Amino acid sequence: MPDDTEIKDGHLYGGWRRAVNAASGARGSIHDDDVAQKLGMRGGAVVGIVHLNLFPPLILKTFGQQWFEKGSLSIFYTYAMVDGEQVRGVMGLPPKGAKDAQVEAWAESQDGHTVGTGTVAIGEPEEIPYVQAIELKNAEPGELRILAGLKVGDELPSRDVVITQEMVDRSLETITDTLDWYKGDSPWGGAIAPPSLMHRAMMINPERSQQAVGFFGATELRNVNGPVKVDAPYRAGGKLACLGTSAKTEFYWVDTYLDEVESGKRVAEMRHMTRLMKASSPLYK
Repeated sequence: MPDDTEIKDGHLYGGWRRAVNAASGARGSIHDDDVAQKLGMRGGAVVGIVHLNLFPPLILKTFGQQWFEKGSLSIFYTYAMVDGEQVRGVMGLPPKGAKDAQVEAWAESQDGHTVGTGTVAIGEPEEIPYVQAIELKNAEPGELRILAGLKVGDELPSRDVVITQEMVDRSLETITDTLDWYKGDSPWGGAIAPPSLMHRAMMINPERSQQAVGFFGATELRNVNGPVKVDAPYRAGGKLACLGTSAKTEFYWVDTYLDEVESGKRVAEMRHMTRLMKASSPLYK
């Protein structure tokens, strides 16, 4: 992959990349052109977590490999892109040699939209990551219809997880910014997982009876004792952190984790928001 990054105004800019809607075949989802357009969107939305993959090459240039051991990537999604549009990652430049630092970060489209905004951090900075700093506002009792019956604090169903090399290779067919470490040897011995597969490993949805078209609202990935390794056995679990509502959506936040099976050591954590569109639910007709 060519190095087409540039530094200007105290920020590191990645090169322009073609956003790929790899989930376009998921019928009935927000990634389906017909469904998205019926709900007032321009077309099938590119999955928000795809944009997280723009950042590791930039992070490696600024923070180095230590970020993959202890660092965070925290992005709130603000604009849905469609397949084929151009996007790039941008992050601030930390103080040289900083071991505990946080900088602003965002993804932007070529036509001037901010696709996602947040922070990247290494170590244990004083600042709180962008998504972690968002106040979680729960809905009043009786306000929720799609998410009725769920409670904040509910345990999510834990599960065993292995990110296989086959899964990584399949993802690399659509990931535009890759690292050699995803494919084989790394400083930690074997291949490591890209951010989109870290999310997949830790994404546990609450069980609910009412269906609605959903999309991702925000993701914060934290390497605690990273990196997340390929073909390693992990245990994922977590809790429901928030149940809320807005004019057009009901939403929930989850706090999840990934532990090594053998040692029980915490490897990674995630805070994630999912929105469910009211217009897609018969409960709001």
